[in-house]
Amino acid sequence: MKQKLVLIGNGMAGVRTIEEILDRDPDRYQITIIGEEQYPNYNRIMLSNVLQKKMTVSEIITNPLEWYDENQIELINHDPAIKMDTENKTIITTSGKEVTYDKCILATGSRAFILPIEGAKLTGVVGFRTIEDTENMLEAARKYQKAVVIGGGLLGLEAAKGLLDQGMDVTVVHLEKWLMETQLDEKAGKMLQADLEKQGLKFLMEKATQKILGDTRVTGLAFSDGTTIESDIVVMSIGIRSETTLARTTAIEVNRGIVVNDFMETNVEDVFAVGECAEHNGNVYGLVAPLFEQGKVLADVLTDKETKPYQGSTTFTSLKVSGCDLYSAGNIREQEGINSIEAFDGINYTYKKIFVRDNQVVGVVLYGDTSEGNRYYNILKKNESIEEYTPVSLLHMVGEEASADVSEWPDDEVICGCNGIDKGTIMTAISEKDLASVADVTKHTKAGGSCGKCKSVIGDVLAYALGGEVVCAPTGICGCTDLTRDQIVTQIYAKKLTSSEEVYRELNFTNLEGCPKCRPAINFYLNVAWPKEHEDEKASRYVNERLYANIQNDGTFSVIPRMRGGKTNPQQLLLIAKVAEKYDVPMVKVTGSQRIGLYGVKKEDLPKIWEELDMKAAGAYAKAVRSVKTCVGANFCRFGTQDSMGLGIKLEQRYEFIDTPHKFKMGVSACPRSCVESGVKDFGIIGVENGFQIYIGGNGGTEVKEAVLLTTVETEQEVIDICGAMLQYYRETGIYAERTAPWIERMGFETVKEILLDPEKRQELLAALDDAVAGRRGNPWDEVVEDDKTRQELYTIGRV
Repeated sequence: MKQKLVLIGNGMAGVRTIEEILDRDPDRYQITIIGEEQYPNYNRIMLSNVLQKKMTVSEIITNPLEWYDENQIELINHDPAIKMDTENKTIITTSGKEVTYDKCILATGSRAFILPIEGAKLTGVVGFRTIEDTENMLEAARKYQKAVVIGGGLLGLEAAKGLLDQGMDVTVVHLEKWLMETQLDEKAGKMLQADLEKQGLKFLMEKATQKILGDTRVTGLAFSDGTTIESDIVVMSIGIRSETTLARTTAIEVNRGIVVNDFMETNVEDVFAVGECAEHNGNVYGLVAPLFEQGKVLADVLTDKETKPYQGSTTFTSLKVSGCDLYSAGNIREQEGINSIEAFDGINYTYKKIFVRDNQVVGVVLYGDTSEGNRYYNILKKNESIEEYTPVSLLHMVGEEASADVSEWPDDEVICGCNGIDKGTIMTAISEKDLASVADVTKHTKAGGSCGKCKSVIGDVLAYALGGEVVCAPTGICGCTDLTRDQIVTQIYAKKLTSSEEVYRELNFTNLEGCPKCRPAINFYLNVAWPKEHEDEKASRYVNERLYANIQNDGTFSVIPRMRGGKTNPQQLLLIAKVAEKYDVPMVKVTGSQRIGLYGVKKEDLPKIWEELDMKAAGAYAKAVRSVKTCVGANFCRFGTQDSMGLGIKLEQRYEFIDTPHKFKMGVSACPRSCVESGVKDFGIIGVENGFQIYIGGNGGTEVKEAVLLTTVETEQEVIDICGAMLQYYRETGIYAERTAPWIERMGFETVKEILLDPEKRQELLAALDDAVAGRRGNPWDEVVEDDKTRQELYTIGRV
């Protein structure tokens, strides 16, 4: 017969413990959960997003009612426990319901601390802890104008920004000298205040509230210095207090919280505690990561699994307010034995401070640029020695640049700090369960399911695991927005949006950092719209494009030097051979596009190899114009009617490195025998006696699409111009990650044909492409242009 397990508290810590128990031994217990609120389990961290109207209440429900039914859990909701008899193992709820247990978990959480001052019980004075609190604040915002938030900590600032977003005049009152003083040092706190002031928030620093004014409803606040301020609503956000009321009626030991040992056991047999109500070694944690760590230990204990004792947690903090990127972890107070390394970039308005004791990182504060937060947190959590790091570059390895590239991270690198999920766990889940989206990863691993800040990094891991081929939805856009590709591009032009950050903010993306589907797409659309104004966002590109090499299934890379038209010479071949021998390249192979590829190259060798090859990279890694495949042509072949190799070289010189929605392949055959399969290329050319046949929209991939004959022209110049016009039309109207075959099907072949064969429209497209070419971005490891031609000369080849 199953034992009866009762959980008192339907919040994040307790329910996560139940989830962990179900994962380990789903048939072990008959489970009852007693909750105070009327809602099923929800993600309390996301209340600020509900207040800021980025999410709805239904979207933050973690475990809907169906989950309880599916797992045969009895939910006693909106009926809190008010009495507990630990001798007879019974619990009484407010409604008088009696519940018996064999084992009981106390996860009663915490409550917002309300200052015990005059007026604290007036209507309009609220905490910020529950869905009900959030709904009360939204209702007040609809009726009133002025709001005061007491407390400049994490929740206080998120509450203030939410009310500001609802149109209220908001003032934050803070007792200390700077904001978030427990998570930030003074420099970062002042930077945060300056950014929030730019957004419209007002601040009264070093102010002590003496009383709240009003008769039945709040009208303002009075301070200890004799000043006052008017207000229609007061939000108390000065901390939390563990909810221990029930435990205090029993023999359970209670201090600041319910006292537990390393296995989350109280001093009363068969009674355990986790979460914000629990006190471990004198510490009560109010952040989600420690609560989940406690839950895992307790789940092991309750399912008789061997487990390491809970030893406390290293905490970290980030703020969910757009435009204010901050990250804090560990001990950030300079004291005896702790020194710091700091750097302030006044141009980019970023700040980093690393706290060090005995050659180990013990604390981190980042403001403005939090991209390395994960890296510093992992160094901190692993207690790594930093003797091999140089402090001048803020803990980069000597001689190396720090990398945000997930392909370099070890498997034990923590990706989701809230849930303690590392890269290896995510990679394994992607491989074994064929996961294809961030939502899939979250569902199967819980990574990204709490504060959500790590979703962009999860997306990077996903893109890395899938080799950069995270294909967009049919509209070209992901779950970050309901807008279609056309709607986004229209707004990019209409609002003159020139950066991804502006697009995410102005078009109300739910994830203001984007995801692996939309980041490269938005970057591409901006490159097309503003080739001169938009600075290409390299971090938004896939690892293949960032490194000018294709990642292979074992994590190494392939290096494919550019050989225009497939033509090479002895000097190039000697260079390739020397490099392959010097760097012990496992395989050298002629590729399908008639180039020579070096396979199995180590990532750290890539810059040196490109430098020594003294050749540009072929476009084999990019969503761009790829190498042009050619036959030897009329110069050598007895069947050839045209100089296919010469035309192929001109096409590459004219259009190499041009970004396109997907890879764009070309083939030039000198006769109808089509030795280079021109009929299955995006742009295929076949030489005939009177000129060149042009085919478009072919695809030789998993679903073969035969190209369609567009027209026959007499000169190479016409071929080059039609190709350029097609490229630009495809760039302007294509959905990111859409090949030309489905693009033509969507646009209609006759429409595409009409555009490309109209001389006036063709010239307009070519002029637009010239602007894009002028800002072309090629291989940064090689600025040498073959045959001493300048880049501008290359841009205009075929256009004289």
